[in-house]
Amino acid sequence: MLHLIQFYGHVRKYQDEQGKSNTVWEGGEIVKAVAFDVPIPGYATPATNNLRLWSSKAASGEFDFQKFNSGDYESSVADQQRAETISAVLYPNDNLERGKELRLKQQYFWVAASLYDIVRRFKKSKRAWKEFPDQVAIQLNDTHPTLAVVELQRILIDLEGLEWDEAWGIVTKTFGYTNHTVLPEALEKWSVPLFQNLLPRHLQIIYEINLFFLQSVERKFPGERDLLGRVSIIEESQPKMVRMAFLAIVGSHKVNGVAELHSDLIKTTIFKDFVKIFGPDKFTNVTNGITPRRWLHQANPRLSELIASKLGGYEFLKDLTLLNKIEAFADDKAFKKEWQEIKYANKVRLAQHIKTTTGVTVNPAALFDIQVKRIHEYKRQQMNIFGVIHRYLTIKAMSPQERKKLAPRVSIFGGKAAPGYWMAKTIIHLINKVGSVVNNDKDVGDLLKVIFLEDYNVSKAEMICPASDISEHISTAGTEASGTSNMKFVLNGGLIIGTCDGANIEITREIGENNIFLFGNLAEDVDDLRHAHTYGSTQLDPDLQKVFEAIQSDTFGDAGAFGALIAAIKDHGDYYLVSDDFNSYNQTQALVDEAYKNQDEWTTKTITSVARMGFFSSDRCINEYAESIWNIEPLNAEMEGTAGSKN
Repeated sequence: MLHLIQFYGHVRKYQDEQGKSNTVWEGGEIVKAVAFDVPIPGYATPATNNLRLWSSKAASGEFDFQKFNSGDYESSVADQQRAETISAVLYPNDNLERGKELRLKQQYFWVAASLYDIVRRFKKSKRAWKEFPDQVAIQLNDTHPTLAVVELQRILIDLEGLEWDEAWGIVTKTFGYTNHTVLPEALEKWSVPLFQNLLPRHLQIIYEINLFFLQSVERKFPGERDLLGRVSIIEESQPKMVRMAFLAIVGSHKVNGVAELHSDLIKTTIFKDFVKIFGPDKFTNVTNGITPRRWLHQANPRLSELIASKLGGYEFLKDLTLLNKIEAFADDKAFKKEWQEIKYANKVRLAQHIKTTTGVTVNPAALFDIQVKRIHEYKRQQMNIFGVIHRYLTIKAMSPQERKKLAPRVSIFGGKAAPGYWMAKTIIHLINKVGSVVNNDKDVGDLLKVIFLEDYNVSKAEMICPASDISEHISTAGTEASGTSNMKFVLNGGLIIGTCDGANIEITREIGENNIFLFGNLAEDVDDLRHAHTYGSTQLDPDLQKVFEAIQSDTFGDAGAFGALIAAIKDHGDYYLVSDDFNSYNQTQALVDEAYKNQDEWTTKTITSVARMGFFSSDRCINEYAESIWNIEPLNAEMEGTAGSKN
């Protein structure tokens, strides 16, 4: 299966024999999208889904013999290399214009290939186009696939000959949009000149969509010129920009956030004008979930087996709410002993991996404190490593007798930074520098180790999550949409230290405040604190000041490498409120230390937490999408030889 995908070129308008105006996109570059199908089998069911992936290939073939024979050796393979670059590496560095163009190329390539395939299959059914939204539901997962809105409109009006209004009605009934950020600066935008060069027909359609939308807004809110400017899909900047999130909202029949706080915030902050225009019913919440088949049964088979032994089988993997029955064993000594042994074995496995990959020996009996996720200032890995430095300085200032009272800790970091995100890379650099000092300090020994695990991915997460004692989900309140690693860690018998942000709030509600370590300012306080930083005088937390002094005295290598990281907090407003939350963070970490010393009570907390995690199954999440957004009903597949059973 392959489709031809077009880039660049020009747009020509003409009238057909009936006098109807038509538009054709001509010229430019053509590449092939070649399908690769990956079967995704279900658990304990004959149902198997097909994941269709796309690889880019040169439309002209792999090798131009004519160019080669004429001595033009480089260009004989240039078309092939240029085409294959599209699907070679996802998310190239977009600090440069070439990187931006490649990113937009990637987004269109996958959108166009998938839509051609969807339309091809629909046309085989011989149904009328008005039935398309009844047969096809497309969910935009963030703004990266938003070009699908424009591409489907182009297919319907340019290739299938539908009238503009009819096509747009079909498009808006087909798409739903899931937003994943409340940070205004993270809302994707592309420059109009880039669109004009790469996708000229799509830019025309975007302008048509914007005109249609703004005219409807003007009719509904006459005289509100400022509103038109705020919600326009085209940002009147230099250069003009296409606001992809706004395009996704206008082109979708439903918009959802992925946690209750997040969904409330998008309605009251970044998208409040659209709530005014479309009404609140267009906006909803679907809290994220995780699959217990992968994140418990596959990642932690011994724990899954232990739970199954008490529940009489593995039905809980298909109905996670059944986990609540293990709460009855939260004080069962034999059950707790086996639970602890499984946790220790998982920590030994991770310790062996750490030794193999970093050369550092860590004590599996120490508290494993883990933060693994995308590196970003709002996720505040910088606060975590500043806290580690504070702990290190505290240990160094203690007498040998005082040190004997401390609980040993291994602070483990992992995650990737965007290619062009220099500050995130600086955070990684600091973590590694701190580790190289702390891990070789004989005064500290096993009391503190600092590990950065390279090349973090899903496979490594399946090993890391079961080994966690405490995991860190410490984003500035109101910045994390949801998070799912928090759910994965709790489901594997770890506790959380975190802020009142994202899904942490709902996890707290489900598992109970006694089973989570919360700290920091609340989302409603953030704007006032930022305002105070900008227009008033902000006192730096004294302990954080000592951390900065240690960094600036070259304790962890050349201080100049970390100047911008410190300046962001000391001199540039501390946008992510690291100083404001630092004292609360350290005090809460002290509570973690104290709680961990009582292993019996700690284990009870972890068992209780796992038992109460039933809400966070991806099965519940997908059912909510099906019912409230896609308007579809589940179809029960029957296992062979079990007619009439529901699986």
